[in-house]
Amino acid sequence: MLVLLPPSEGKTAPAQGTPVDLPDLTGAAALTTTRRAVLRALVRASKRRDALEVLGVGASLADEVARNVALPEAPAAPARTVYTGVLYGAAGLHDLDDAALERAQRCVRTVSALWGAVAPQDRIPAYRLSMGTDLAGVGPLAAAWRRPLGRALDAAARERLVVDCRSAAYAAAWTPPTDGPGVVEVRVLREAEGRRTVVSHWAKHTRGLLTRHLVRREGAEPADPAELLAAAGEMVGRDVLDVELTAGPRGRHVLSLVVAGLTAS
Repeated sequence: MLVLLPPSEGKTAPAQGTPVDLPDLTGAAALTTTRRAVLRALVRASKRRDALEVLGVGASLADEVARNVALPEAPAAPARTVYTGVLYGAAGLHDLDDAALERAQRCVRTVSALWGAVAPQDRIPAYRLSMGTDLAGVGPLAAAWRRPLGRALDAAARERLVVDCRSAAYAAAWTPPTDGPGVVEVRVLREAEGRRTVVSHWAKHTRGLLTRHLVRREGAEPADPAELLAAAGEMVGRDVLDVELTAGPRGRHVLSLVVAGLTAS
């Protein structure tokens, strides 16, 4: 399987460690050139007087934008410890035994506006950049990453089941090919008073729980949508109320995880 995650807005800046080494990151052959171009453009943008406006953030994040200026020299740590938002807290990638960590490193990719896609053990610094940004010298980031991510991930997607937990902005950066075992988008529904509605914030938490389950469970990785449904079904009664699989066109499916007692936000 290939589990695709969005990055977290919240990140923990490493206190120590050598700086990021782009050629050592996963997918270097396909992604290093674009990673270097985006990194340089981000440093330039973060030095501007209107950096907050360019990066689309508020004054409360001024310190994080200022930190971007020193990214090439900043301490780096494994991505699984740098991404610390709601999804990653639920996924628990920072706290895995050896077998689960080996599976996560092989199967999980975080799609990133700065790095393209990284594996949990890839060493990166904390940064502030979203996929919806239009960077001078690079352009809209989703478009800039589309071809490099295709070169990096298309082959894997044709051999493995794709479990897509990305948000819309990050899904725009790469569309998995559908001539493989299948592409399954993960959505979360809240059930209340007999009605099921889509939730947003808590969707991150529940997708994180699914990721945690998939990397920690015993047995073979799901190889097709039906096997993913069966694996997700193991969460019923513990983390979710119900799971549903809806078949779509051209090998695309939707896995719905139904939760209760949560307030949509």
